[in-house]
Amino acid sequence: MLMLLAALQSEYGVPDPQQLEGLMAGLAAGDRESLAQLYHRTRAAVYGLALSILGSGHDAEDVTQDTYVTAWEKCHLYRPQGTPMAWLLTITRNLARMKLRDRGRTQDLGEEQWHAIPAQSPSVTPEDRAVLEAALSILSDQERQIVMLHAAAGLKHREIAKLLELPLPTVLSKYRRALSKLKTKLEGDDAP
Repeated sequence: MLMLLAALQSEYGVPDPQQLEGLMAGLAAGDRESLAQLYHRTRAAVYGLALSILGSGHDAEDVTQDTYVTAWEKCHLYRPQGTPMAWLLTITRNLARMKLRDRGRTQDLGEEQWHAIPAQSPSVTPEDRAVLEAALSILSDQERQIVMLHAAAGLKHREIAKLLELPLPTVLSKYRRALSKLKTKLEGDDAP
């Protein structure tokens, strides 16, 4: 399972914080190419977080687009005290929560929404994706968010705790519990 998540991480790539800082400076200067590069380097993590909160591919796409519009409009508010990725994911989380409140409910992920996550790498096959989807479906929403933020977005547990507004020990505990569940699920599926 961890190898599959590592493949997702390599598929999406963990953006270099220094490169993102440069792109944020370009954004503040009004450079549209910096926005395009920021989008290209971070869209999978932004979309993944929105999808894990909303459970709807359509809504996640809307929130992803709104995140970059907001980043463009509010880039002057960014302070390099944290990381650009954490700043973007905080915008994403807030927009997703607002949409969730407006909608008033969550939905299960359909196959088409799962496959809407960018898949540009041949290292993640449709079969791998199906196994990952089945395994992740046994996790709670919060466990799934923590695993995806750590494995796919490359955030550290401390950053996840801040983003999700949870104590660090809770994030660590939920992450370990989620990995244990995933291991049990995958070993059970492989049993004759």
